[in-house]
Amino acid sequence: MSSPAPADEILIHGLDLPVQIGVPEEERAAWQTLQADITLRVATKFEDMGDNLELTTDYSAVATRLRALAAARPRQLIETLAAEIAACALSEFGAKSVTVQLRKRILPGCDHVAVRLTRP
Repeated sequence: MSSPAPADEILIHGLDLPVQIGVPEEERAAWQTLQADITLRVATKFEDMGDNLELTTDYSAVATRLRALAAARPRQLIETLAAEIAACALSEFGAKSVTVQLRKRILPGCDHVAVRLTRP
């Protein structure tokens, strides 16, 4: 039995997301910037798009929407925001599946902490 062919992907790496996030209330009170890597697996193969913008995902629109989503309200957990980003990408941008990785610079002596999820 053969596995299905991999889907073509659109990748957005290092997207800055201004957020109010953290467990202590004092941390949530200040804005900070998370970085996101988003991988959108698209339904249409690139060669079948015929150079037609309407058949692909507008990555500028994705970036704008995800920034607005992140800034919309305070959250405690980056896990919560990652799940919300994935749901948005699937429901609003027609992705076949999505992988989201969020990075937060919070621990002293550590470049970042991160969460990653994939949703079909």
